[in-house]
Formats: sequence, structure tokens, C-alpha cells
Amino acid sequence: MNIAFKKMCPEHISQVVEIEQASFPAPWPQQVFTSEIQNEFAHYIVAAVNEQVIGYGGMWLVLDEAQVTNVAVHPAYRMNNIGKMIMLELMRRAILMGIDKMTLEVRLSNLVARHLYASLGFEKKGMRKKYYLDNNEDAIIMWKHDLGGNEVTACRDI
Repeated sequence: MNIAFKKMCPEHISQVVEIEQASFPAPWPQQVFTSEIQNEFAHYIVAAVNEQVIGYGGMWLVLDEAQVTNVAVHPAYRMNNIGKMIMLELMRRAILMGIDKMTLEVRLSNLVARHLYASLGFEKKGMRKKYYLDNNEDAIIMWKHDLGGNEVTACRDI
């Protein structure tokens, strides 16, 4: 499977929203993605196969930090390391923009995502109590410092 990473554009949004709705209990509506791709502090990418969006990820860039906003993979493409590839691509792009650390929040119950982030060197640094409004679930705050580690440079070897 030949995956191309591209900057998210308006023509990708309908496919991104489909993946978002299939992935999260409180999905972002289309207008949020439309706004985010116009936000000067935001950077969103899609993973595409033959122009079909199979996953996406986004981050906000503030000073020397990147805040991952969301990462999702189409259900038909899960368990193929695509989420990992998206994260590595976000990390690579953050490095190219002078960012050296990255943070994110993840649901306490999302064991798959927690395992992925830990495998990429993210460490649990705190909790946000009742962070998710749909069910008051706690979020784990994870950080990765020194983004220039070996796993980022190996992005294309997956």
C-alpha cells in the first residue's frame, strides 16, 4: 500500500469527517475542520491511498511545542500501523518547523492509542479530570521531548 501524506485541504474534509464520525464518540463537525485548516497555528495532514483519505492527524504549533489535536484512521485500514505513520509524519513535520517537544491528551480507556503513544516515546505526565464532555472520562496528558529521536527518522521504514 503506497500512502501519501498531504496537507489537509478543503477537498479532503468530507472524507475526514466520515473517519472522525467512525472514530470518536463526540466527533468534530465539518465546520471545525474547515476552521482548523485556516488557523495559522494549526497543521493538519491526511494519509491517502489513490486520493482516498484513509487517516488524518492534526496539531497546533505554539512556540517550541506541538499539541496533537486528533489522529484517526478509517476503520477498514486500522491495525496496519497507519496511526503510527501519521504520528511519525506529524513529528517529522514538527521538527522541520523547529518544534522539539510534543504533547497530547488521550482517553484513559483508549488502550490502543496509549500503547501507540508510549511506543513512540510519549510519557504520562498528568491527568485532566473529567476532560471529555460526552462521558466525563479522564484524559491522560502525555509528553515527548527531543522529537529528533531515531523513531522519527525511521518514518519511511514502516
